[in-house]
Amino acid sequence: MKENFDYCLKTILKHEGGFVDHPEDPGGATNKGITKKTYDNYMRKEMTVDELKSIPVDHVNGIYSKMYWSPVKGNDLPHGVDLSAFDWAVNSGPRRACKEIQKIVGVQADGVIGPITLESIKHYSPISLLKELSEERESFYRGLPTFETFGRGWLRRNEETYQLAMKILNSSSE
Repeated sequence: MKENFDYCLKTILKHEGGFVDHPEDPGGATNKGITKKTYDNYMRKEMTVDELKSIPVDHVNGIYSKMYWSPVKGNDLPHGVDLSAFDWAVNSGPRRACKEIQKIVGVQADGVIGPITLESIKHYSPISLLKELSEERESFYRGLPTFETFGRGWLRRNEETYQLAMKILNSSSE
């Protein structure tokens, strides 16, 4: 839901941390979960690694809102589902997160959440959707060639996101 963006972003930034440039990470140099390539695309010009290291808060917020929250339609998703979809979009790309949601709710998986997908989500149990998203996410991670290096962290993040999303969902329905 719309009012959840700031809270969800704060949660995601805890997982993302600060600057890293792990040699086995195909994303390369990353700060606050934002790759240099993503920053370049957002700014519409080539940015330096030093500029990425000192990325302003308003750029961080803009990138996450425009490139991850908006594509998964975070403002229109049930409480908890918004966090789960947003976190997966950040970690694996919005198209992947959108396609998985679409597969789960039984609509054409084109990677773009629109009115048909949103209507189907309304008629799908949010608890089931969260559980299935978490299971699909784990399965996806386990199939990646870098799972040996990053898998424990991904699985921990997935589980923590699932638990928090369930808590958000349950508290919003009280």
